[in-house]
Amino acid sequence: MDANVIVHGTVAEGFEAVREAFAANFTRLGERGAAVAVYRDGHRVVDLWAGAKDVDGSAGTAPWERGTAQIVRSATKGVAAAALLLLHQRGELDLDAPVGAYWPAYKSAGKEHTLVRHLLSHRAGVPVLDRPLTPEQAADPDVSAAYVALQAPVWEPGSAHGYHAHTYGFLTGELIRRVSGRPVGEFIAEEIAAPAGADLWVGLPDSERHRAGRVGQLPVGETPEGGLRLRPKQSVAAAYADPGSLTRRAFAAITPAPDENSPALRAAALPASNGIATADGLARFYAALLGELDDGTRLFTPETLRLATAEHSSDPDRVLIAPTRFGLGYMLHSPASPLLTPSSFGHPGRGGALALADPASATSFAYVTNAFRTSVTSDPRPQALLRALRDSLTPAA
Repeated sequence: MDANVIVHGTVAEGFEAVREAFAANFTRLGERGAAVAVYRDGHRVVDLWAGAKDVDGSAGTAPWERGTAQIVRSATKGVAAAALLLLHQRGELDLDAPVGAYWPAYKSAGKEHTLVRHLLSHRAGVPVLDRPLTPEQAADPDVSAAYVALQAPVWEPGSAHGYHAHTYGFLTGELIRRVSGRPVGEFIAEEIAAPAGADLWVGLPDSERHRAGRVGQLPVGETPEGGLRLRPKQSVAAAYADPGSLTRRAFAAITPAPDENSPALRAAALPASNGIATADGLARFYAALLGELDDGTRLFTPETLRLATAEHSSDPDRVLIAPTRFGLGYMLHSPASPLLTPSSFGHPGRGGALALADPASATSFAYVTNAFRTSVTSDPRPQALLRALRDSLTPAA
């Protein structure tokens, strides 16, 4: 990347280190185009962007602008979790009820006693599909729901946890649809994005297509490898390379891998993997979970926030192998998935994106990029930004 990259946007006094770290990502870590946003006590304190809108664009061509949005992969999961938790907050969904109470077809193949909270905490036991879906089938909520309803669990629901990379979206999306009576993308647009004033979509409208840049994978070896460590000298890529592993099968529940730049994929609502957002939109969303925004809006009550962030799963993850920690739909801080502080909750997107909230410091953070790496949970680019943010918050702690 051009060492003379121009960083646009603003930082509040005391957060200059975040700007410096953001610029360094371009010169040291191969960044192509990215944005970072931070809210403190409901007010924006960092709003930065730089580089090209498209991963394959050259400097000066299709520049990243303040409203540029990108696909954020599994960072979408945190938004889907909020939808179910809002339904619970309103008394429309019981977290301790069997999933089959809302979705009768799900009461099959050993899943009769699966609870709603098992879906949110990756304890449902269905991270894989015996018959993977095509991208077209995955985009059809009737088809994807039918497939996952017939799937037998690979462990007794509730007895263990393992990351449901794609099936999390089929499970949560269908439950949202059945309880609310609305498609998941519509519910998120009307009940989350609009009230929070957040630029995020699960199912990108035609009217916003011009804002989304092209994403792509950075060449292997171009930057230092980052991400989840499974055992000495191995990364999650080692488990992924084994066709029979739960890791590979979980990430291959949609086969072949969808074209993330296709208008059809972006218009589909896949609440585990294809949300599209600006960094400001995701940071504002998480700020609204923590408390009141600058306009007085808030999404979660204190009790719902407590539920979301209480640990429900820990120890070795049967899909990601290393110990991961989950609340209800959110990853919690751990060595495998480091966040801002031990009180933080949020969700990464495989290859780069990260969004989180930290109750201890009343801070929310989001980073989005168009250049994906091989990392799963701890990409070095957002980690560099989090280190700078910690330093910025220390004097006020």
